[in-house]
Amino acid sequence: MKSPRIVALQLGFVTALLAVISLPALAQNQPPTAAPNSTPAQTQTPAQTPAQTRIRALVVSFDAPALTVKTEDGDTLIVTVPSDLRIMANATATLADIKPGDFVGSAADKGPDGKLHAEEVHIFPEAMRGTGEGHRPMGPDPNRSMTNGTVSAAPPDPEARTMTNGTVSAASGDSSRTITIQYDGGVQEIEVGPDVPIITLVVGDASLLKPGAEVSIVAVQKDGALVATRLTAEKDGVKPR
Repeated sequence: MKSPRIVALQLGFVTALLAVISLPALAQNQPPTAAPNSTPAQTQTPAQTPAQTRIRALVVSFDAPALTVKTEDGDTLIVTVPSDLRIMANATATLADIKPGDFVGSAADKGPDGKLHAEEVHIFPEAMRGTGEGHRPMGPDPNRSMTNGTVSAAPPDPEARTMTNGTVSAASGDSSRTITIQYDGGVQEIEVGPDVPIITLVVGDASLLKPGAEVSIVAVQKDGALVATRLTAEKDGVKPR
């Protein structure tokens, strides 16, 4: 499963202009006096974002808030599931299910032709509109990227459908379709082949966390425990991606 990245915020500071008051000549010759009870300035260390851990596993048991899972490597982990965490699931879809105004996301690879070729396309529910909007690198491979945005209306020409990760536009060709992904600050065109999975994200609940169900978890370490920040569970035989 490809997960989206964390966008860093930049803070700006405004500098104040101080007026300098001239002192008499005798005062200039006197050594400066330290302010009483003054203390050295403390250096502020910016808070660091906790490292994320991605877990793919099978549910062993769920006794809220503790989710016990067994990973692909055979390790048993206990993950805390916050009561307000939205549990998601996947459902299979087709390119025809993508409608103007839908919010979608696509992981893609840049091919030798210089074009972005989709690995998969996700259709987000309305409650998750805006999630990870934009275009950014994905993992250490500079040719892999993730684009999230809103699907635009298809042009009048039926041969030219577009899809956007911000805005999706129409497709052309029998073997693949080109979707245009529009987002705040940019636009990307992505080739979607006939075998590319199209996945709809649906809102689930804790009933999906039954023994044997496959789950995909993003978690962080907090107070010595693994705490889930994202959780997708198997539903109706459709495994999380």
